Amino acid sequence: MTALVERHGLTPPAARAARFTAMVVVANPFARETIARSLRALGAREVVEAGSLAEARVRARTDVPRDLCVVDGCLPDGSGIALVTELRALGWPRGMVLSSAEDPYTVRAALASGVRAFLVSPSAAPSGSGRPVAPGMVPTQNRPRAGRATGAEGLSAREIEVLQLVGDGRSNKEIGESLGLSALTVKSHLARIARKLGTGDRAEMVVVAMRAGVVA
Repeated sequence: MTALVERHGLTPPAARAARFTAMVVVANPFARETIARSLRALGAREVVEAGSLAEARVRARTDVPRDLCVVDGCLPDGSGIALVTELRALGWPRGMVLSSAEDPYTVRAALASGVRAFLVSPSAAPSGSGRPVAPGMVPTQNRPRAGRATGAEGLSAREIEVLQLVGDGRSNKEIGESLGLSALTVKSHLARIARKLGTGDRAEMVVVAMRAGVVA
């Protein structure tokens, strides 16, 4: 597994002796256990494991100190990138996303969501190939087809401006201040954008718009 993008640096070797608590949210049980075992070897005093968004939301509310979450970018019931933002709000300050593709749009969306590191496993195999699916792998049959309409061409100039600022990691209030709008108006724009793009997840909206070429 190779590091593609990293923010704020890694923990220095001298600090590895400090005990920490980690959460691993990966659908593949073999991959999840492998990551959990590696974290314990690095000094994790406790590793909380989950295989889906729903399970992670429940297990994240642990009474132990919360330090690091390692999340599969593509979970069975939603976006792992969006989950990192939720976990940070629940007290997990450091987030790491795993993926099988070096997709610059997904990387940018992840960083905008506050992800500290984005790791890529280039040897991941699609589901149904007879080999295990690596963290973040999207089965071939579930991937969007090339050329399929996304609805991005129907975005207005104002909606594109809003999406551009969402991609920069701005909150609704900050977007409103930049464009001279109220936070409620920004929320309304985002609702319309979600209907056009077919997703209400902020990170996914930016990825779809970037792939369509309407957001730089």
